[in-house]
Amino acid sequence: MKKNEEYFDVVDEDDNIIGRALRSECHGNPSLIHRTVHVVVFHSDGRILLQKRSPKKDIQPGKWDTAVGGHLEPGEDYESAARREMKEELGVSFAFPLSYLFDSQIRNNIESENTIVYAVTYDGPFNFNSEEIEEIRFWSRDEMISAFGKAIFTPNLEEELKKILLS
Repeated sequence: MKKNEEYFDVVDEDDNIIGRALRSECHGNPSLIHRTVHVVVFHSDGRILLQKRSPKKDIQPGKWDTAVGGHLEPGEDYESAARREMKEELGVSFAFPLSYLFDSQIRNNIESENTIVYAVTYDGPFNFNSEEIEEIRFWSRDEMISAFGKAIFTPNLEEELKKILLS
């Protein structure tokens, strides 16, 4: 099945499943709220791993984004999705401890997502998916803050980093 033919659970504002829709319908119709998960990967020295999205991505191509992010499969829970996405995107599949950070609601003119953000501390190694990701690297707090407002990061990442770094 092609990526744009995937089905997502559609949820209400309270994250209750109310239906199902194709990815291609959800991306382009902000009334179709769907679920995503992000994992912030911290280095043991405090830096944060970011991924540069492939220029082939349908949303925010070529921008720096959360190290791990993806949609939940129908019926999947957030933590299982986080672990699956860690394996798919970064090639990390050991039984790592995840820490809940916060819930996020992403609302824009393209899509609406209910997101749970987790954290993990892991220094590597990584075997990232080159179909999805152009590059990965650890960023210092100062590097990330100096990039705010310069269209280097996805809007979602910038909001996420502000919560993590400035609160």
